[in-house]
Amino acid sequence: MTVVRTLDTDTIERIAAGEVVTRPANVVTELVENALDAAATRISITVENGGLDRIQVSDDGHGMDEADAALAVERHTTSKIEDASDVDSVETLGFRGEALPSIAAVARLELTTKPSGSVGGTRVTVDEDKTVEPAGHGVGTTVEVTELFARLPARRAALGSSTQEFSHISRAVSRYALCHPDVRFRLVHDGNTVLSTPGTGRTDAILSVYDRSVAGQSTEFASEHETNEGVLRVEGSLVYPAVTRSKPTHVYTAVNGRALSETTIRNATIAGYGSLLASDRYPIAVVGVTLPPECVDVNVHPAKESVRFTDEQRVATAVERAVSETLSGTDLSRSAEFSFDDSSIDTERPATFEDVSVIGQFRELYLLCEDGDDLLVLDQHAAHERITYERLRERAGETIESVALDPPQTLSLTPTEATTVEEHHDAIEALGFHVEPFGNTTYRVTELPAPLGRVTDGDAVHDVLDAFLAGEEPEDPRDALLAELACHPSLRAGDTVSTEEAATLIEQLGACEQPYACPHGRPTVLSIDEATLARSFERSDIRFE
Repeated sequence: MTVVRTLDTDTIERIAAGEVVTRPANVVTELVENALDAAATRISITVENGGLDRIQVSDDGHGMDEADAALAVERHTTSKIEDASDVDSVETLGFRGEALPSIAAVARLELTTKPSGSVGGTRVTVDEDKTVEPAGHGVGTTVEVTELFARLPARRAALGSSTQEFSHISRAVSRYALCHPDVRFRLVHDGNTVLSTPGTGRTDAILSVYDRSVAGQSTEFASEHETNEGVLRVEGSLVYPAVTRSKPTHVYTAVNGRALSETTIRNATIAGYGSLLASDRYPIAVVGVTLPPECVDVNVHPAKESVRFTDEQRVATAVERAVSETLSGTDLSRSAEFSFDDSSIDTERPATFEDVSVIGQFRELYLLCEDGDDLLVLDQHAAHERITYERLRERAGETIESVALDPPQTLSLTPTEATTVEEHHDAIEALGFHVEPFGNTTYRVTELPAPLGRVTDGDAVHDVLDAFLAGEEPEDPRDALLAELACHPSLRAGDTVSTEEAATLIEQLGACEQPYACPHGRPTVLSIDEATLARSFERSDIRFE
């Protein structure tokens, strides 16, 4: 009796079927998920020309016999559900029975497989026709896809460059490698191994995708919550807030083993870090949620790129609490807070700083100034960031000055970041960074930008790459990057500022085109009038005109 079966009409109608293959990364994702469903402990992905010429995914899962292999490439055949009642409680990553035939519809597909206990294997080839023949193979399955979209020239022409398409592939593989740390992943592109994980746990997976400094500042966690439907489990790894990124894309999420960009879990993870993060910074984290299948609808998107929880708030609360409690070892003590009515705090005053006098500095972060009857509170970092940004923008057509590093700084990039360096090499150099390969995904930074005489932090390379990966290309594609670049050489919390330096900073801020917000949109100055202070202190002995 075969395990793979043809679905009945009622079940097919219940499934939100659709095209799942729009680019090479979709092929890789579908084949990796099939390998994980087959209980693979080793998955090897080989890609040529960004996946446009060849994709091969090999695993050591349980494999298929001849009958199952022949049936698996037909539409709506699957080993993962039996009828419509199973759709609402599916426990596997794939279940629609359309991945292999959808791939075969747009490419040449060759599947070679062998189950445990079988003497020989089977090769199924789908090109214009389907052929089935005996073949030698170890236990597991290898799927090779070539000539992708060769019969659909318009779709192939719509794809990006091979570098861009491989960037999508490396991001997908990295995501699964982090969310399945007990599985060995290997990704090879044009003969070069760009990612290899040992399958020995979460910390080692982070080490392979990022580097030793990131992995060394991470901690694993797990928590369980009883619900009426069953256990809701949250687990993963959190990198300490000393290491951050400029985009939230480094928060990796998974639901019941499926690695995907899940907004609820991502936002709850960020919320769990709370005040440990600056408002414009995001953590590196891997967070997986496991819950009863009936508590999540995995069939809401044709390409399985999103899910829907029956109780989204419960999931968000569980994730935020787990993250917060894990990080509670960090000193989170705070002074008692004094809150002003938001309506009395003015962030839209006209830029007239001529009569402002500096009173002092608070917490080496805020500048306190007197402006007539008003108290001005300036965020020194946000204010300096605005000044630096506008000066850089004025010089956008010029070459940003750089300084040589001796010795050069070594950076270990993720496979996706490494691909982005190659793709945007000229634009990165135009920003003042000189980055050169140093073996696999390791690069050397030989020169750093030094706008306005302040040398940028070498880690700013990560932020620049994140901006490219986010697809931020306004009319001036450097504008978003300049905002990131302006952040690093600007004054920080903890920098002592003299009264004279503060006065100069305020004068420069007043000369800005937009002095009341940093390039990221955070306010630079708050104005609190004396009447507000008197009301807050319940003083009735002071009268105001």
